[in-house]
Amino acid sequence: MTYTHAVVLGIVEGLTEFLPVSSTGHLTITEGLLGLEVDSPAITSFTAVIQLGAIVATLLYFARDIARLAVAWFRGLRDKGKRDTVDYRLAWFVIAGSIPIGIVGFALKDLITGPLRSLWVVVVALIAWSAVMWWAEAHASQRKGEDELTLRDAITIGVVQCFALIPGVSRSGATISMGLLRGLDRVAATRLSFFLAIPALTAAGLYELKDVDTSVVGWGQLGVGTVVSFVVALASIAWLLRFVARHPITVFIWYRVALGVATALLLWTGVLLAT
Repeated sequence: MTYTHAVVLGIVEGLTEFLPVSSTGHLTITEGLLGLEVDSPAITSFTAVIQLGAIVATLLYFARDIARLAVAWFRGLRDKGKRDTVDYRLAWFVIAGSIPIGIVGFALKDLITGPLRSLWVVVVALIAWSAVMWWAEAHASQRKGEDELTLRDAITIGVVQCFALIPGVSRSGATISMGLLRGLDRVAATRLSFFLAIPALTAAGLYELKDVDTSVVGWGQLGVGTVVSFVVALASIAWLLRFVARHPITVFIWYRVALGVATALLLWTGVLLAT
């Protein structure tokens, strides 16, 4: 992997991590276009690790919210009288909602980093999950704000987040869609999606550090990719939160479908290899 590859993949990661278009799907397609082996363990580890840049951007952007939730959580652990607060409950909801993807991701690691790392899987997931996003917006009541989130909501959204382990689905697309179906308004669903991303992507990135193959991906390229993803993701977060306040997630469907069809054509014509 060259530094140019690292910069390009860092930009793609930062731009797409929090948009409902699938960062993993975009990274896999980009890797194929760059001539990299999309199912190589070293490349898979690289894409997981540079997500840490996007997570640092999330931690920085939501620093006040995260600090507030952490303080409320620790206070609630020490004092029963401080447990009946929105922040204390939300902190527990984020923890509970993060457990499913941790279990499923660890149990199905070989499947996720092996057979699912196929561009045909990305094509199908991009198009198929677009239908779910359309259904979610069509049936969204948006009657509940963040302070009305329940444990059942958090766990349900956390379970659906597991579908994002399939390249092309989109973690934010999955969580925001289910948030809408659970009655959350679009902004609350998007904020929860960001909060759930922190433990999931941090754990994945740190876990994959042990599998980094420096003979394929140098530490320099890994550092560059991570820094680039951080810078681009920081700008993307601010834009997305403003955008979803005024637009439905269905605006991304046409792009997802077009990308899926274009990728399928490239696969059929031999321009891209599935793995």
